[in-house]
Amino acid sequence: MSEQTATAVASKKAAAPLVLAMDIGSTSTRAAVYDAQARPVRGRTAKVDHLFREGADGTSEIDADQVVGEVADVITRAVDGLGRGAIAAVALDTFASSLICIGPDGEALTPCLTYADSRSVEDLARLRAELDEVAVHQAVGTRLHTSYHPPRLLWLARTRPGVFAATTRFASVGEYVYTRLADVEEAATSTMAWTGMLDRATCDLDVDLLEATGTSREQYAPMADPDQPVAPGSRAGVAQRWPALEGAAWFPAVPDGYASNLGVGATSAQTVALSAATSGAMRVIVDGTPDELPPGLWAYRVSRRQSIVGGALNDVGRVMTWLEQTMAPVDAGLLDVALRGNPVPGTPLVLPFLTGERATGWAGGARAAIMGVSAATGALEMWRGAAEGLAVSYARIFEQIRAVDPAIERILASGGVTHHYAPVLDVVTQALGFPMDIVDMKRMTMRGTAMMALSVVDPGGSFAEPERTPAALPDPSQRAYYDDLRARFEETYGAITAGEGSAPAAASL
Repeated sequence: MSEQTATAVASKKAAAPLVLAMDIGSTSTRAAVYDAQARPVRGRTAKVDHLFREGADGTSEIDADQVVGEVADVITRAVDGLGRGAIAAVALDTFASSLICIGPDGEALTPCLTYADSRSVEDLARLRAELDEVAVHQAVGTRLHTSYHPPRLLWLARTRPGVFAATTRFASVGEYVYTRLADVEEAATSTMAWTGMLDRATCDLDVDLLEATGTSREQYAPMADPDQPVAPGSRAGVAQRWPALEGAAWFPAVPDGYASNLGVGATSAQTVALSAATSGAMRVIVDGTPDELPPGLWAYRVSRRQSIVGGALNDVGRVMTWLEQTMAPVDAGLLDVALRGNPVPGTPLVLPFLTGERATGWAGGARAAIMGVSAATGALEMWRGAAEGLAVSYARIFEQIRAVDPAIERILASGGVTHHYAPVLDVVTQALGFPMDIVDMKRMTMRGTAMMALSVVDPGGSFAEPERTPAALPDPSQRAYYDDLRARFEETYGAITAGEGSAPAAASL
């Protein structure tokens, strides 16, 4: 295999400059050293597993200082033994969005609320009653939703008034980690956009949402674009703790969605990135920002020059994990046949909203629905139904993306599901009715983070290309089945989200 492919490279063959990339994901914190061609360096990776603390009331959080410790640990292991100043840049991506309240001493006052935390559903209803949601969506590029800051800030003010009053900074998990480890305060433009409060036109926080949430601009970090590295603060002692990082440029933490697009090569308006990990998304990078957004999509500013447009799913790999833990064990070979085969009438209809829905309906209180179960339904049928439910969820997003960007020519898919549950992507392809390539490289998000830094510290360099494998081609004979499935999906969706805004919708069986 050519050294120009994006496979891991031995240390002695790694091309300078080297960068350290890190990823704080839903199930782990990772770090890896990459060379100038964005190839991971063998033996220079580290990982710490973690889990969100989740509850039936919508809780989804993780201890903020635990994550700081994890990042410090993976940095130490990844750069151990490298010479002083060996790393030219440090970059980090994180799950999005997240919220931590920070006190005047710089300590976290709350756990990190993750994108899946839906305890603010009551406050979301209040905001939707008080504000013009259509106007908010067009202004900041996001709907009012429990995944974003506005309802969460109201929830904190209502349920933790003392904490809210004592908060001097509202930060993402990446900002908090950087502040604690390197005395870096800046937030990436994209991170601020993922709060659901960044005005698309001004590229600063929306004054109406600041007023509605009872917060001020001074309580949020200053912003920096992806090509604006910063230096660690003098108090941090970075070079003493990690000599290999002496003199390195630090890039403000970015959301994993943006990094994933960079990693798979979906950097133009012609290419959509489909991610399928614990959560999932479809995204396309465009110049500027769309004049008008469809109601089901978001448009985040990733810099003052570009935006990323798309939609996200809370639960993709999480659905697979739930099935493994809940259903009777299934033979891997039989499961492969069940998922790759033609659809079978009578397969259960599954709406896979285990932790709420984001795109395209934004029903944060929605919960999973399973319809059409009979005495003949077994574990294989449940797996097939869940895969079809995920496929329809992606198709709902893709339909609206194409309305914004009709120039789309290809879809590039990546993420843990593409490796561990590859047949699911065949089902997704049939529902989309559009060809898809699977990018055959693990940790594409972290690679994209490395590429972001390399494009600045080594602007004349070039990146190795990951290998791609086509998924099954769309079969026109299956179109009628998926059109009918979509109609049944939407009918059931309307029923389970009828009470959205006041309380979580009840699960159906």
